[in-house]
Amino acid sequence: MNKKLVDMSINEFCKELASSSPAPGGGSTGALAGALAAALATMVSNLTIGKKKYAEVEESMLKIKEEARLLMSKMMSLIDDDTNAFNQVMAAFRMPKDSQEDKKERSKAIQLAMKGAADVPLEIARLSVGVSNLCLKVAKDGNENAVTDAGVGARLSEASFYAGVYNVKINLSSIKDEDYVNNANKVIEDLASELEKNVKPVYEIVSKL
Repeated sequence: MNKKLVDMSINEFCKELASSSPAPGGGSTGALAGALAAALATMVSNLTIGKKKYAEVEESMLKIKEEARLLMSKMMSLIDDDTNAFNQVMAAFRMPKDSQEDKKERSKAIQLAMKGAADVPLEIARLSVGVSNLCLKVAKDGNENAVTDAGVGARLSEASFYAGVYNVKINLSSIKDEDYVNNANKVIEDLASELEKNVKPVYEIVSKL
């Protein structure tokens, strides 16, 4: 696969995802979900800006728009980063193991690659929480005719978060550095709590329709 995932058409990406290749997989898909959620938050802010009815929140919507666009860009970069990190793990496993020195270097490379493969989805999870917060803001103060779009954004940000978490967890199971593993689990726990505070009010707002 020479073409970057982010440059593929939707049709191409889905076909690549459906292939027998293990990457792209859930991590890259989670990053895409996060990018889509950020795009929806941007859209709702755009549908609010310039409307007399929402003049009081225009300044905040302009800020949200820029924050959402930045998060969308970061998430799109992570689509390929996650797959590249997985490929680094595979490359490490293919290293020679003929001698004791080879085995030592191979093991070291695998552990380093595993951390890289956990770092990327952890960043996806972290950014998704930021996206969920923007979805909350546009659901509360944005154009009420687009509140369901904010709701979809919140659902996608939640999917993005758990896609990231699942991919972190599967890599943590192979990482021997206990401090790294404990820290990652603590970060996930804190992020999950923050995510819940963001998405729950959005779902309550949408449920009132």
